[in-house]
Amino acid sequence: MKIEAGTVALVTGASRGLGYATAVELARKGAHVIALAKTVGGLEELADEIEAVGGSSTLVPLDITDEGGLQRMCLAIYERWGHLDLLVHCAAHAVLLSPVAHVAEKDFDRMWAVNARATQRIIAMTEPLLKVAKNGTAVFMNDPRAGQKFFAGYGATKAAAQAIVDSWAAETVTIGPRVLTFTPNPMPTGIRARFHPGENREKLSPTSDEAKRLLDYLS
Repeated sequence: MKIEAGTVALVTGASRGLGYATAVELARKGAHVIALAKTVGGLEELADEIEAVGGSSTLVPLDITDEGGLQRMCLAIYERWGHLDLLVHCAAHAVLLSPVAHVAEKDFDRMWAVNARATQRIIAMTEPLLKVAKNGTAVFMNDPRAGQKFFAGYGATKAAAQAIVDSWAAETVTIGPRVLTFTPNPMPTGIRARFHPGENREKLSPTSDEAKRLLDYLS
């Protein structure tokens, strides 16, 4: 799809990392960015940067697991624009790595809620908005860690999320919306720091570069 003035794009996990960088790049190309994240400070910084590049945004300070909040957001999108051109789903949750037997129940439940359950809910709620768009597209971030040691919680929940996305992609191949998966190169994000503390972050790909690569992939 072509990102241009008038494109309505929803970015989850927009207050930091790849979500933040993608929101800025979308705005730079003329899209109106609906930025969803639970971190208000990060969203405010994003809005300032989007304004600095001449773009426009709508901030949605919301936990991705808040189903009622997601419903209200999607209703507001419909009432204002009548459709959604693009969904970029970057929201994810991870904790420090640990052996399988040591994964705390609350940590596993939170990763399941954010990484897997919220993926299905954001699909269910945005699908009608994407279908009525001319070239509705949804793109999801893949981070394959299933089966790696110490990645039981994160790896399992991200694998479940990818299975959900793959099923949706197969279901919509002829009727839309277009469903894509993007695998970014290793980036200096907060999640990466939890997995690899002490890593030389200068060797990682900047989130701004990966955001540009993502937009190239969309087109």
